[in-house]
Amino acid sequence: MTYLVADTLPTEPAGLRFRKALEAGGILQIPGTHNGQAALQATKAGFPALYLSGAAMTASMGLPDLGVITVDEVCFFVRQVARASGLPVLVDGDTGYGEALNVMHMVRSFEDAGAAAVHIEDQLLPKKCGHLNDKKIADAHDMAAKVAAARKARRHLYIIARTDAAASEGMDGAVARAKMYLEAGADAIFPEAMNTAEMFREFARRVDAPLLANMTEFGRTPFFTAAEFEAMGYKMVIWPVSSLRVANKAQEDLYAAIKRDGGTHNMVDRMQTRAELYATIGYHAYEALDASIVTTIIPQAMMQRGG
Repeated sequence: MTYLVADTLPTEPAGLRFRKALEAGGILQIPGTHNGQAALQATKAGFPALYLSGAAMTASMGLPDLGVITVDEVCFFVRQVARASGLPVLVDGDTGYGEALNVMHMVRSFEDAGAAAVHIEDQLLPKKCGHLNDKKIADAHDMAAKVAAARKARRHLYIIARTDAAASEGMDGAVARAKMYLEAGADAIFPEAMNTAEMFREFARRVDAPLLANMTEFGRTPFFTAAEFEAMGYKMVIWPVSSLRVANKAQEDLYAAIKRDGGTHNMVDRMQTRAELYATIGYHAYEALDASIVTTIIPQAMMQRGG
């Protein structure tokens, strides 16, 4: 059925559904879904939760991932992904869009938009992708205050504190920060840009909390599978920008073909058909719903008078 029918929608808060998915056993696999169509496809593939990457959202807007996106713009993406999938959605909250009060506003806005979880990072603006060089790291106490603010504002939102400190402060610094963020109220920790299996294992040995791993392509982290991350002590793994990368590459090939060939005739075999699109978005279910509402129903009182 469609998202328009209230009695088919989830009744349990998204944050609680995220916790249940996390506690179901095994590692929680969370693919990035940069729009509602990607969310539908990931849901059909059988994933129990979805991810919204700040890098994917900004790139889809034609912007760099430097913290320029706003809370309201992110909420537009949250609404479409949560609505399309009906699944709990983990959202990239960048640096929280400001200080403590801004973080609280972000939490309330994300929950209202349908988010299940958020991660906040300990960088300073302008922030960078976690796998780039020369990141500017916030004071640990300032970041802990943001975590505490998020905790105070949330109803059910699952709060993940991300630390980018390993590159500049080493493993000891990253671990110390993680423990401070947990004390401030974080539910889980996201150690960013670990570049060896031993780093992942050491962090997991030293931090007693649910941990999130980032399996982004073209970054500092070597390719690991979900099972390998689980064996290293991680409870969640994201593939943040993969869907956007594949879609963008396909679009690039399409536009080159139109320019070269004067049409799309050489690309049709690489396209989602109209029937496949309609099946994915539930087109006919919406049509049937509309027809059921607009069909004329004769009032009972009139029928009793003989029509």
